[in-house]
Amino acid sequence: MSSSTLHNSERHEAPFTLDEPAPKVLSFWDQSAFWANLGVSLFAFSGAYTVLAPNSDGAPQLSIAAGILAMIVGTVVGGLMLGLAAVPGAKTGKPSMVLLRGLFGAKLSYLPTVLNIAQLIGWGTFELIVIGDAADELFGGGPHWMYVVAAGVLTTVLTIWPLGSVRMLRRFVTAGVVIALVWFYIQFFRAGLPDLSANPGPRGDGPFGVDWNLFWIATDAALAVSISWVPVAADYTRHSRSTGSAFGAASGAYALTQIVAYALGLFALAQATGGGQYSAFLQVSLGGLFFFIFVFREADQSFANVYSTAVSIQNLAPRLDRRILSIGLGTLITVLALLLNMQNYFGFLGLIGSVFVPLLGVLVADFFLRAKGEWNTADDAPPRWGMIVAWLAGFSVYQLINPGDAGAWTRFWVDVQERLHFTKQAWMSASLLSFLAAVLVAWAVGRVWTLRQDRATAGKSA
Repeated sequence: MSSSTLHNSERHEAPFTLDEPAPKVLSFWDQSAFWANLGVSLFAFSGAYTVLAPNSDGAPQLSIAAGILAMIVGTVVGGLMLGLAAVPGAKTGKPSMVLLRGLFGAKLSYLPTVLNIAQLIGWGTFELIVIGDAADELFGGGPHWMYVVAAGVLTTVLTIWPLGSVRMLRRFVTAGVVIALVWFYIQFFRAGLPDLSANPGPRGDGPFGVDWNLFWIATDAALAVSISWVPVAADYTRHSRSTGSAFGAASGAYALTQIVAYALGLFALAQATGGGQYSAFLQVSLGGLFFFIFVFREADQSFANVYSTAVSIQNLAPRLDRRILSIGLGTLITVLALLLNMQNYFGFLGLIGSVFVPLLGVLVADFFLRAKGEWNTADDAPPRWGMIVAWLAGFSVYQLINPGDAGAWTRFWVDVQERLHFTKQAWMSASLLSFLAAVLVAWAVGRVWTLRQDRATAGKSA
């Protein structure tokens, strides 16, 4: 390969360190395929039960109709939030955690960076566990460790050429996923639509068995899946050719396919007649063949988590090569997936939502309303403690409304509720209200900061 060819190839791939500029090479369709594939996850199928049973006792409290409604509301709102998070990356060419230098300051950005690294390693591990479990069910058993290791290797290979992997999804994988989705919908409809008002557990008081106190908890759970991608969106949209295509692809393609996948998961859950969690897919004609597409394609989820973990680490150590980081991280999540199992998935979602929904609220208020897209993302950006306060305010609102199911952490917030004599109302959404609280506090802090800057500038002029 000639040096000119090598240079051209590298120019169209993600940079190895933060010192290199990000090439603007991803089209609207490249990004749409990427986000659409992330929206179709085995988590959407296996996690459909979480929407119907958003309580720790595991018994379904919502009907299928209420679950679909909660899933649609949560996913649409989460998709719009994802689109907003995508814009700063396309505008500045900076990855997500580097952008937070402009929001919190260089040193203070390390806090959300560490939290993001932790949640991404958790997601990456969960993904390999899900792939291994699904492969077990698909092939009727076998060496579980081999499925996990194979998924880990594939994940690591994809992260070495991330932009090439995104283009590969558009050219080869997306069509297969669409065909598989259509096939399963046809098969489930032929078997007969489930009773949408059906509820395997205690019925609620509202229409279709809706307990509205639980409805918003279920909505938060669906939204949390979308919001988990918010702190990594700019890692990919920094390569977008325009801000419009970044917003449209992230908000539209992701929301559309996640709704399709969650609804399919709820239909499969209603038609399951025993066996494993994916038995409804495997029992239909050619089910094994088309389900294999879902299992194979799930590696794009773990790929996105590992690549973004590597890029997030670069905010702490800018000169580390992302390829070396990716190999180490791929190995780490593979080992963790072999040692751990998936428990308290709902509690994990709740913690993710409570951290990153208000973080996005602070970002939206400061980037779009105050800074108008102009941020100082240098490695010596000064600390902005006021934005940390706004973030914590939104986080506290979320925990007060929905403390989740996380043991001692939940008991602490329940105790805070009692001390404040706070009672959650049926209309309260933890995600929406924490987002709004973060926006309002961040906007107020930003106004005070701007007024001080204006006075300082006027004083110097005088």
